[in-house]
Amino acid sequence: MLLDIMSEIIRLKKELDICVLAHCYQGQEILEIADFVGDSYKLSADAAKVKNKRILFCGVHFMAETAKLLSPEKQVFLANAYAGCPMAEQLEPKLLAEMKKKAPGRKVVAYVNTTAELKALSDVCVTSASAVKIVSAMKEDDILFIPDCNLGDFVAKACPDKKFTFIRGGCPVHAAVTAEEALEARALHPRARLLVHPECSPAVVEIADYTGSTTGIMNYARESEDKEFIIGTEISIIEHLQYDCPNKRFYPLSKKLICPNMKLTTINDVYNTMRSIAAGDGEACEIQMSQELMRDARKCIDEMLRLGQ
Repeated sequence: MLLDIMSEIIRLKKELDICVLAHCYQGQEILEIADFVGDSYKLSADAAKVKNKRILFCGVHFMAETAKLLSPEKQVFLANAYAGCPMAEQLEPKLLAEMKKKAPGRKVVAYVNTTAELKALSDVCVTSASAVKIVSAMKEDDILFIPDCNLGDFVAKACPDKKFTFIRGGCPVHAAVTAEEALEARALHPRARLLVHPECSPAVVEIADYTGSTTGIMNYARESEDKEFIIGTEISIIEHLQYDCPNKRFYPLSKKLICPNMKLTTINDVYNTMRSIAAGDGEACEIQMSQELMRDARKCIDEMLRLGQ
């Protein structure tokens, strides 16, 4: 049954001229039918280069929004309409606008995990993979970093010549992991390298052997001569690394590292979205934004791509 569904998806992709973008946190069966797989930064760059007239995003809402901002002439769909991101939605645009008025000379650096409305008020967008490089390349020294203060702390330590202001916010999944859990995992697997995402707390990052984006973590594990790794990001990455590196062992830093929004999307969601597009019944979740919002929100993404080259 699964192979039949995957085969039909591949057929519909060609028939409907659809490019499937899938975040690394998706299940292995979704990655198998995707045209591009990666973290937020890689998928942002991929979305800008896509030639198909339709994009189907397997991830969460802000990611599909970003794809639409980079390809406004295309139809962009989200495989599961309920897949949101608590971090992206935790800061109100009104509050950010008020903060900008109080410090007009300060530049707003927005993590890509934000809504289009927040991006429209920001000067540059960053991802966990590109944040240090992009902030280092900025000529301005006074930075308001939104919304993840854990990633912001990581960037601030890498850019000590700049002044940072933070708003308390972040990923509730990564932030829930404690330093005690990291130490327990190390004690349980003493030969394993600890690899963590910068959305984890500074106390966890301090204990890690490597801190980086999802793609960075996966590349480190693939290329390292070490054979055992504790993975401090969404637990699905362990499964993908097991496929990629069957001769290595991977352990979860914490059983709490499960993103319920990423887990919402199934292979059947992909299939049903494509069927809906083919039928033209309006049931598929198409990303819609005003031309004004797309124009304003795209500016900070274009700046991210420019500085991140």
